[in-house]
Amino acid sequence: MISQNTIQQILGRIDIISVIGDFIKLKKRGASYLGLCPFHNEKTPSFTVSPAKEIYKCFGCGRSGNTISFIMEHEKYSYVDALKWLANRYNIEIEETFATDEQRQQQQSADSLYIINNFAQEFFSKTLFETEEGQDIGLSYLKERGFREDVIKKFKLGYSPEQRDAFTKEAIAKQYSQELLLKTGLVVNRNDQLIDNYRSRIIFPIHNTSGKVLGFGARVLKTTDKAPKYINTPENEIYVKSKILYGSYFARQAIDKADECLLVEGYTDVVSLHQAGIENVVASGGTSLTQEQLRLVRKYSNNLTIIYDGDAAGIKAALRGLDLALEEGLNVKLVLIPDKEDPDSYVNKVGAAAFIQFIQKNKKDFILFQLEVALKDAGTDSTRKAEVVNRMAETISKINKAEDFTKQQDYIKQCSEILKIDENGLHALVNKFIRERIVTQERKFSSTEDNNFVPEPARTDWSDETFNVLFMKELQERAIARIILEYGLKPWSDGTTVFDYMSNAKLFEDKDIPDDKNISLILEEELYDNKRVPLIINEYAFMYKRGLNPTVKEFAYHENNELAILAIETTNHPYELSPRWSQDEMATKVNRRIWDLNYKDFFDEAINGKDSDKVVYHHELDDNYKDDVNDVMIYLKLKKIKRLILTNEHDMKKTQTPEDMRTLIEAHNFLKGQQMALASKKHIAIYPF
Repeated sequence: MISQNTIQQILGRIDIISVIGDFIKLKKRGASYLGLCPFHNEKTPSFTVSPAKEIYKCFGCGRSGNTISFIMEHEKYSYVDALKWLANRYNIEIEETFATDEQRQQQQSADSLYIINNFAQEFFSKTLFETEEGQDIGLSYLKERGFREDVIKKFKLGYSPEQRDAFTKEAIAKQYSQELLLKTGLVVNRNDQLIDNYRSRIIFPIHNTSGKVLGFGARVLKTTDKAPKYINTPENEIYVKSKILYGSYFARQAIDKADECLLVEGYTDVVSLHQAGIENVVASGGTSLTQEQLRLVRKYSNNLTIIYDGDAAGIKAALRGLDLALEEGLNVKLVLIPDKEDPDSYVNKVGAAAFIQFIQKNKKDFILFQLEVALKDAGTDSTRKAEVVNRMAETISKINKAEDFTKQQDYIKQCSEILKIDENGLHALVNKFIRERIVTQERKFSSTEDNNFVPEPARTDWSDETFNVLFMKELQERAIARIILEYGLKPWSDGTTVFDYMSNAKLFEDKDIPDDKNISLILEEELYDNKRVPLIINEYAFMYKRGLNPTVKEFAYHENNELAILAIETTNHPYELSPRWSQDEMATKVNRRIWDLNYKDFFDEAINGKDSDKVVYHHELDDNYKDDVNDVMIYLKLKKIKRLILTNEHDMKKTQTPEDMRTLIEAHNFLKGQQMALASKKHIAIYPF
C-alpha cells in the first residue's frame, strides 16, 4: 500500500481548483467556484467547488467529495490509482509499504508485468503501422473490416509478425526477464527455445480501468490455420479474466453519463460500436458473467443491457449469470441481434442511428425472456413445467433488496399469469426461497419481549406530515455534525472551545439535580436516527482528545470514505451570503439558514402554533455561531427528554405500587417542566422526536 508519508505529500500539494479545472470550466463565484457538473447533463451550473474546504458538491445530482474522490468518480479509478495519478501530476515519488516480503515480491512482479505489457503493446502497434508486413496484412485486414485508423489507434490495436521470434528477440535485447515474458503469455517455450506466441495475429490490448495494459487478445488471420481463433493472456498477478471487461477503460465515462452499460461478447463488437459513436459498451470476452464483472458494471450503472447473437448459442450465453446479476441489484435487459448477425456486423449493416433505435425497441425483460425460453423447452411435459416454476421462483427470490420489493411483486404477478398458476402459490414459493436464505436474520428479529422496548417505534404511515417530521430530524442531526466540524475549535468561554462545551453539556443544568441525572449528550448514539452522524462525532472526539485539531479539510480526506462523504455533504451549502451583507446593518436580521422552499408552509404552521406536535426553530435573525450551538444543544436536550418521557409513560402503564406511581408521576411532571422551559428559550413548538 502507498505509505502515509507519500499520501501526506500528495495532500500537501493538491490544488482542487487546478485539478478539477483540467476537466471542467470553473468560474469564480464569491469564495467558491461554479461549473457544469461532469456527472450529469445540465444546462445551468450547479457544481460548486470550495477551495477553502477543498471539497466539491453538485446540487443537481448530489455528487460530492474531495480531489481524490473526484478523480475516482470521473476517471473510475480505485483509491490507490487516484493517488498514483495525483503523484504523477505533482512529480511525487511513490513509496509503498508491505506487510510481508511475499506481498512486496508480488507487487514488484505485477509492476514488471505492466512494464512488459506496455512494451509489447508499443511493439505491436509500431509493427502494424510502420512495417510492410503489418500494413499489408494487419492494417489492410482491419480496414477491410471497416475500422478507421483513429479508432485503431484509440484502442491501440496491433499486429504480431509471422516471424517465429520477432518480439522475443526485441524483448530479450531490452533485457526483460525470460521468466516474466513466459508469464505474460507473449512468449512460449518450444523445445527449449523461446518463440512468439501470437504470430500472424491482430492484437487487442486489454486495459484496466486506469488504462494500464493487463494482457492481450490475439485474433488469427489465416482461416486455414488449425489454431484457435483467439488466444488470450494466461492468468497471472494482473490478468484475472473473471474480473475484466474489455473496453471498460474507454467506456467508463460514457456508461456513467448514459446510466446504462451495453454488454457484448467480442472485442470487435466493442470497437465497431465505439466507432459508430456508441461508447457505453464493454465485452465479456465470451465467458459466463462473473460476480466480479457484474460489480464492475454496477460501479458505473445499475442498468445492464446484454446484446448477443440471436442463435441458440447466443441465447444460452445471455442467460448465464442472470441470478448473479439480480443479486447484485442490476436492472437487466436483453437484445438479440437478428439474421445470424452479431453487433459488429449489424451496426455496420444498418448504421449507428438504426442500431440504437433497434436496441431501444427490442429490449426484452430478462426474467420474462428466461421464462419464455424455459417454457418452450419444457413443452407439454408437466414434470419439466414444474421445474420451470421452481426455477422462476428461485430466480425472483434473488431480487432481495428492499427498494426492489415492488419489482419483485410485479414479476410474481406476470410470471403467474404466463405459467397459468395461482399467484398466491407462486408468492409462497418465492417466500420459501427467501426464508431459506435469511432464516438467521429472521430469528434475530423475532423477539418482541417487553425488555426490548424501544420508546420510538417504527412509523409505517408515511404521510406528508410524517415525512416532514423525519425531514426535520435529518436536518437537525446533520446540523449537530456540521457545527462540530465548522465551529468545534472556535472559542466558547474561559479558554474552552465549542467542542469542549458541547461534549460536556449536561441534560439538566440545575444544581439541585442529582449527579446521576447529569447525562452527557452529544456522544449518546441512541439519540440519533441517522447512525452516520454519531460516527463523525465520535471520530471528531477521538481526534480532538489527541490534539489533532480536526477540521473540515481533515475529514474531507479521511481514510474512511464514509466519514469523508458525510463531512462533505454536511458542510457544503448551495448558497453563500453576499459580502455586502456584512456591511449592512440589516445583516443581523438575516436568517443564515436557507430552508427548502417546499417545506415553507410546514414551518410556518409550526411556528404559528397551528400544529403543536412539531418543532421548528424560529431563528432570531442572527449569524452568531454561539446561537447555532445553543440551538442544536436545545434540540438534543428536548429529544433526550422526550425519550425519557416515553419511557416513563411506558413504566406507568405497568402494574405499580402507589409509592412507585407517585415517583413516576413526579418524574413526569419534572420532565414536562424541563421540556417547556427549554422550548420557551427559542420559541419552539414540541414535536415527537
